Amino acid sequence: MGRHFEVRAAAMAATAKAKSAAYMRASKEIYAAAKSGDPNPESNLALRSAIAKYRRDVPKDVIERAIERAKGGDATAYIEGRYEFMGPGGSNIIVDTLTDNVNRALVTVRTIVTRKGGKMASVAYNFELLGVLNFKGKTEEEVEENLILSDVDVRQVSVEDGEVEALVAPNDLEKAQNALKEIGVTEFDRAETTMYPNEWVTVPEEDLTKLKAMMEELNESEDVQNVYTNIENL
Repeated sequence: MGRHFEVRAAAMAATAKAKSAAYMRASKEIYAAAKSGDPNPESNLALRSAIAKYRRDVPKDVIERAIERAKGGDATAYIEGRYEFMGPGGSNIIVDTLTDNVNRALVTVRTIVTRKGGKMASVAYNFELLGVLNFKGKTEEEVEENLILSDVDVRQVSVEDGEVEALVAPNDLEKAQNALKEIGVTEFDRAETTMYPNEWVTVPEEDLTKLKAMMEELNESEDVQNVYTNIENL
């Protein structure tokens, strides 16, 4: 299942610090989405998508408190950042931050990655922004046919160990979800836009140890929002 899920999900450490950071990520992203427009998810696509992204991983009250903060006129301003790295073993790493202190975020991310053998480099061209949906219970053929008939821009549908992965144009993510619900898909393991690698790499075991430690540190950072990588065997 590791190939299907971005590092943020696959490398979550079962520590109090990591759990706290995960809740903070959800809270910040939902707050920022609510602050950017109507705090009602019915009329705010960005907010609706953020809630859907974190609903499985965080308690309901975390989501509700973030929306209430935005409604209450909280003046906190979060700034987005993106940093790209070439990592050990031919790996590519993209780190997105959402922070109220850009300098702190840059120093923290750069320090974590470079200490584990990475270096800043342009790697985003090796990724594509896509909508990714993971779910169970359907065949490749019926999913692909349903999405095409629903006028969804489908890039790829694959099945591995019973888990379906559908890649669609990012703007068609919600349309794809609605289309799949019509054929009985009631629960998604994942439904979000993400930076998806054009090619996956398998890194040697000695590099994998360093990379796992790197991902754990990034996962625990208060400023890190998402981590994307092309590592297949992480």
